[in-house]
Amino acid sequence: MNIDVMISKIHRAKVTDADLNYVGSISIDVNLMKEANLLEYQKVDIVNINNGERFSTYVIKSDKKGEICLNGAAARKVCKDDLVIIIAYGSMDYNEAKTFKPKIVHVDENNEIKG
Repeated sequence: MNIDVMISKIHRAKVTDADLNYVGSISIDVNLMKEANLLEYQKVDIVNINNGERFSTYVIKSDKKGEICLNGAAARKVCKDDLVIIIAYGSMDYNEAKTFKPKIVHVDENNEIKG
């Protein structure tokens, strides 16, 4: 049996922009993506700490340092400076999931990786 498990997350990132006129997705600083083992076009869930919104979208890479930008319809679910959690999931065997340790990336108020 396979189950869905959190494989990584970026915890308490600050939204740097919301662009309603973009096709869709979340733009994430490429360095944060690497640290969290996120791939471009990977599905993620976004949890908005400020208003409780939860929604899914996909990742696109950004070369802007510290960028966390919600695009398209997702821009309506956040405001600039909101704090969000970006969560990626993977499917794995139940026994593998028992010992799997996800990658958790903590960031500061500028979306820079903490220690």
